[in-house]
Amino acid sequence: GNNSAGRVFETPGLFGVPELSSPEGFQEAQEKALQETEQLVQKACITPPGPQTVMIFDQLSDALCRVADLADFVKIAHPDFAFREAAEEACRNIGTVVEKYVLWSLTGFYCIFRQVAELFMFDFEISGIHLDEEKRKRAVDLNVKILDLCNQFLIGAHLPNKIDKHILPEHIRYNFSVEGNYIQITGLHADCSDDLVREAAYKIFLYPNAEQLRCLEELLTSRNHLAQLVGYNTFAHRALQGTMARTPGKVHVLRSLSLIHLKLMPWDHPYYSGVLRAERYNIEPSLYCPFFSLGACMEGLNFLFNQLLGISLYAEQTEKGELWCEDVRKLAVVHENEGLLGYIYCDFFQRADKPHQDCHFTIRGGRLREDGEYQLPVVVLMLSLPHSTRSSPTLLTPGMMENLFHEMGHAMHSMLGRTRYQHVTGTRCPTDFAEVPSILMEYFASDYRVVNQFARHYQTGQSLPKSMVSRLCESKKICAAADMQLQVFYAVLDQLYHGEHPLKRSTTDILKETQEKFYGLPYVPNTAWQLRFSHLVGYGAKYYSYLMSRAIASMVWKQCFVQNPFDRAMGERYRKEMLAHGGGKEPMLMVQGMLQKSPSVEDFVDALVSDLDQDFETFFMDSE
Repeated sequence: GNNSAGRVFETPGLFGVPELSSPEGFQEAQEKALQETEQLVQKACITPPGPQTVMIFDQLSDALCRVADLADFVKIAHPDFAFREAAEEACRNIGTVVEKYVLWSLTGFYCIFRQVAELFMFDFEISGIHLDEEKRKRAVDLNVKILDLCNQFLIGAHLPNKIDKHILPEHIRYNFSVEGNYIQITGLHADCSDDLVREAAYKIFLYPNAEQLRCLEELLTSRNHLAQLVGYNTFAHRALQGTMARTPGKVHVLRSLSLIHLKLMPWDHPYYSGVLRAERYNIEPSLYCPFFSLGACMEGLNFLFNQLLGISLYAEQTEKGELWCEDVRKLAVVHENEGLLGYIYCDFFQRADKPHQDCHFTIRGGRLREDGEYQLPVVVLMLSLPHSTRSSPTLLTPGMMENLFHEMGHAMHSMLGRTRYQHVTGTRCPTDFAEVPSILMEYFASDYRVVNQFARHYQTGQSLPKSMVSRLCESKKICAAADMQLQVFYAVLDQLYHGEHPLKRSTTDILKETQEKFYGLPYVPNTAWQLRFSHLVGYGAKYYSYLMSRAIASMVWKQCFVQNPFDRAMGERYRKEMLAHGGGKEPMLMVQGMLQKSPSVEDFVDALVSDLDQDFETFFMDSE
């Protein structure tokens, strides 16, 4: 790395990081981060345990995360393959360093500030820092093995299944991609109107793959070993420490959510909810799109944040080389008194090779720097919106508009966190709290008072009629019950897989039993949906958190914003009690601060159920 010291950087690189003007720069950025890490580890070893050591930990984590977080984003989103590959490589290298090197060096400081240590990027206790030498080596090896299995499982979860094309009836083959004598089935084709296509896709895409099955079993077993090695009964006990549910017992409340049994086939649910929505309320997305131009939606967000929090979004000029694609926009988030709070890069448009997932990435966490200045947070919001055309701007469907609001909720959580340490900033908080700010934004997005502020027809300037907004909200409720049922089933399945080991039955038998009990749709023989359940990787034993977040968001909306969605005093309370702490404060305490009472388990269940109007059941009965 030394020969590069004298180089002058002509162009700034990605996100303004000078080294990243070319893919090779990742190597350089990574070496710089690792040198910094080495110095910090040496410094930590001679510093007596105390606040100073925590500060050093945070600098260390920041040095590694600045490269790793950025690389995490670039490896999936950069249009240039060379950049994606270099970023992938950087992630791998930093991952191994963190696991092996840091775990060994920092053993001495295991006990400092429990809260920080628990939230540290590789959760110390969970990784086994407090163990004796030999066990700790086993813990490190297991961590590395689990990382590999997770990657393997994710790749397998998305691999297409091939089938001899002669097996499928000729008239449906054109729905799938044909390669020679084979047909590739890449997904469930849930929105296809042909029953046969949906059925074929379901049975073929979900046909069990022996390799993937072995990978899942090994992943679950390794997670269980690791949990037991570091002193927990099951992986679920380990995963829930520090979250709002605390112990697996609480999560079983979900079981009381088994509300509605629908009489459909498994491959019908997503398709019918779309059809039912359209038939009952005549919701044709294309009637709504002209009112939701991207410009109008951004104005709406700007107005909302301004009213609630005194914050405005400004388009910012970018340097050459700072963006990975010319249609990315950089927004400065500015507070009326406090000034600049951070930056949001909006990567909103479709392009080849871009994952079709709407998501939020932290590129740089906010933290209090050694010099007393605050390091401003930087995030990316990624959506897949259509490009504008010669005759019209980018127009969003109601679903896209809601996703934009949802992702903006994550971004604001990152922007407004003012934590001392970057590893607890913004969305880096226990999973069951992370979705609250984003789901809360969905409530704003379906409130007529909010929508009426910005939904204007891009040609005539006419407002979206109130009747259309109410039809939209009604239509969303129809599918909410079936969706909720699905979420409960996923959450219970995830808990069972991570519960007592050895599992009493195969993962497929557990799936079959759980599906029939909690989802009410019959299991289809010779399918193994769990092998496509990629959330088992990121949300192992925590999938329930989505429902938990939904319940909290619902309580916050009903108690604090439903009277007036622009209430500045509530906005400030929300910022102070919920957004400002990131993960630096017990989630339950934040919720109590916001609601000014402590919700019970029953309150959670009520919040979820009350959002579902009771008219579905009759609706489904009528429509059979």
